[in-house]
Amino acid sequence: MRLFLPTLLTILLSYLSGAFLPWWTFVPVTMIIFAFMPLKPGMAFLSGFLALLILWGGLSWMMDASNHHILSKKIAQLFLKNEQYPFLILITSMMGGLLGGLAALTGSLGRSTFINK
Repeated sequence: MRLFLPTLLTILLSYLSGAFLPWWTFVPVTMIIFAFMPLKPGMAFLSGFLALLILWGGLSWMMDASNHHILSKKIAQLFLKNEQYPFLILITSMMGGLLGGLAALTGSLGRSTFINK
């Protein structure tokens, strides 16, 4: 339960910030969320990673499925020399997860730096 609330809150606020602000605003949003959530740094990284992995993976899959994978097949053919478009979605979600995890880790370590002194 300790991991569920920050993950869900990160997914929700990152989605809302991305709907109205530039795409990169999920990073400060995630940092702020985990600056106020008392989690250990490893758990914060895991929660931020899972939140953005789910969000970016789900959004990229929905956007890709809505156009019948036309663009992703062409990009996969260009870069991967085959039509393995799910690999592109995996790369996208992993990049989002890594950025979310690092942002959560930064927020958690910032909290521990300023609160414990």
